[in-house]
Amino acid sequence: MTYRINKRSYRPTRQPWVGRVLTAVAVLLLALVLATLAVWHYYEQNLKPVSDDAPTQTVVVEEGSSPRTIADLLHQKRIIRNSWTFQTYVRHEGVGGDLQAGTYSLSGSQSVADIVSQLTHGKVTASLVTILPGQTLAQIKRSLINNGFSEADVTAALDPNAYEGNAALVDKPAGNSLEGYLYPDSFQRTSATSAQTIVEESIAEMQRHLTPTIRAAFASQGLNTYQGITLASIITREVNTPGDRAQAAQVFLKRLKVGIPLGSDVTAMYGSQLAGQGNSLSYDTPWNTRIHAGLPPTPISNVEDSALQAVAHPASTDWLYFVTGDNGTTYFAKTLQEQQQNTQQYCHKLCSSEGR
Repeated sequence: MTYRINKRSYRPTRQPWVGRVLTAVAVLLLALVLATLAVWHYYEQNLKPVSDDAPTQTVVVEEGSSPRTIADLLHQKRIIRNSWTFQTYVRHEGVGGDLQAGTYSLSGSQSVADIVSQLTHGKVTASLVTILPGQTLAQIKRSLINNGFSEADVTAALDPNAYEGNAALVDKPAGNSLEGYLYPDSFQRTSATSAQTIVEESIAEMQRHLTPTIRAAFASQGLNTYQGITLASIITREVNTPGDRAQAAQVFLKRLKVGIPLGSDVTAMYGSQLAGQGNSLSYDTPWNTRIHAGLPPTPISNVEDSALQAVAHPASTDWLYFVTGDNGTTYFAKTLQEQQQNTQQYCHKLCSSEGR
């Protein structure tokens, strides 16, 4: 007898729990995908600016600040949407160690990517500290204090002993101040900038203008470098128009050679101010060149390049007098009579009646 086996009777039967496991796994995978998409969407959204019209704020990132500290600071100021997103972005980009301290101008209208780029490239906000032409050391000191530096720091920064060996100061007599050596310019200042840094940069700028050619030209006029700076400081204060400074330098150099007092009002007033006597033309100090022949003992202000050039390369003229009128124009003369006529005609408010 032959028996046939029905193969269908041996088909395996799927257990009910297997289906439930597969369904659960599928649901979990779907939930994981959806959660990942939600987190990614949340992350992407929080990389965007807080607002299109958010104001710009000043943010100071202190030395040693961690990404989390910076993120919390930015979130507190509402410059970023979320601290976690900022930290995640920084970690993902691998720039945590590149975030730089400094003072920044940041806005909630910037994306996280833009902010991180600014912080990693050190694009700090810098204000300008300006030293004006013709300022005395006392005026520069007040200006630095008004720019937010402490009086103690400014006083220390203006101590010439702090710059011993500086190439710009090799001709300065020992014990003399920095008067005349702080070149007028605008210097960038951040939260980390000290008063001494500003002074150092100003002295360095002066050194760039005291070229070997300028020094040699001073010598050709019978002046050492310190004397050249002193005369340039007088010209800076006396003559407004750079084009007239070479002629004024010729007048002063000629007077030095023949032994006639320079007769400079600004030197007289500088000395009287140092003595606490206000703007006096008659008060007797070593700086009063209306009384004493020769150069004053120190410069009376900082100098401009045009004044240095004027002393180095005076005009080929034969003037002996000049007066700067109320309109800012300088008038030159060969005789005292011509000088008096120019004074009477052009100078009423700014000048004394005495000729130079």
